Amino acid sequence: MLDKYITPVIRPLLQPIVSLLDKRQVTADQLTVFGFIIGMLAVPLLALNLWYFALTAIVLNRILDGLDGALARHQNNSTSAGGFLDICLDFLFYAAIPLGFALANPEQNALAAAVLLAVFIGTGSSFLAFAIPAEKFNLDKPQFAYKSFYYLNGLTEGTETILIFVAFCLWPQYFSELAYAFAFFAGITIVTRVYGGYHTLKAHNLDQADVASPSTDTEISGADK
Repeated sequence: MLDKYITPVIRPLLQPIVSLLDKRQVTADQLTVFGFIIGMLAVPLLALNLWYFALTAIVLNRILDGLDGALARHQNNSTSAGGFLDICLDFLFYAAIPLGFALANPEQNALAAAVLLAVFIGTGSSFLAFAIPAEKFNLDKPQFAYKSFYYLNGLTEGTETILIFVAFCLWPQYFSELAYAFAFFAGITIVTRVYGGYHTLKAHNLDQADVASPSTDTEISGADK
């Protein structure tokens, strides 16, 4: 929900760092992999109850995730391969954080982490499944035209997910309550994405059929003559 407002504010702030990385001949894919490694360090840190160190790893991962796309655009090197790598590692990182809290306190956090992971599968699959036909039909993506794939909106997006990860680290004793609350809102995202995606694609198919019909009628009329 907040991504479309936050992204335009953050992008100009990243530009000086992007220019420096470009001068150092760093590639976007290298940055993606490095950011993923940093983010995955949060898992053992969470398991050891080192909340603030884990929070640092999470924040650095998100900063690097914002930088890799900006660097790719700066270098005129945005590719489907890079977008694929980025989104795969992003979702692995998102799944790893609840796992870290489950390891930190299995008795208290395991069930909430499992619920959150199940919801993440729903938000991720609805997000990515829509991107496939959206690319096939070349649907417009006005709010996120710079993305390498169709970015389907929702109540809980990247910004909200990071905010809840920060909250987890700041108040780990309330992980279960926060996780269940976020899972509820993420569940709404799943429903709206599935409903909206289905009807968007259905309407597009009907539009395509309407466009095809006149030419078919013309051909039949011509044959009658």
